[in-house]
Amino acid sequence: MEIDNTKIEQNIAKAKNGSQSAFRFLLNSFWGDVYSYQLKRTNSENDAEDIAIQTFSKAFDKINSFDEKYVFKTWLITISKNVHIDLLRKKNSSISVETTKEQEDKIYLVIDENPTPEDKIIREQNLAKLLRDIKQLKPKYQEVIQLRYFQELSYKEISEHINEPMNNVKVKLLRAKKLLAEIIKES
Repeated sequence: MEIDNTKIEQNIAKAKNGSQSAFRFLLNSFWGDVYSYQLKRTNSENDAEDIAIQTFSKAFDKINSFDEKYVFKTWLITISKNVHIDLLRKKNSSISVETTKEQEDKIYLVIDENPTPEDKIIREQNLAKLLRDIKQLKPKYQEVIQLRYFQELSYKEISEHINEPMNNVKVKLLRAKKLLAEIIKES
């Protein structure tokens, strides 16, 4: 599906000003391209998904450095390629970090009390049905949904809990909510 270049440019400009809906539009518009590219490279759905999440995380973090004279999709694919290369390099030098009980207890201290409209919609769903729908998601998406909506952790707390950058958490939540919304619509 070809996306209108004017609409892309408008949403890039909005994203540079911090618009969450613009980030969501860009994620939804280009997720398939980045994911497909990485699926061909990695031959693993999980790896392709993880790399795509990190790609959008880095892209949204550095959106102000995007130069409009280039093609946005090409910029994303370049970031994706570099993320994959970095992951391959780090695979051999991976270090595990253990947390103390005290550090883990700190995760539960702060609650983000500013739900988005999507948060409100998700909470209004019938709980039993919602839990069945959530179980259809991949485990990593189940986890971020569980941490955000049932344990009511902030993005920062989720980031610390799953040991990933906050932008990755935001992208995972966006993706998880989109997939969950599709499951809810189908049922």
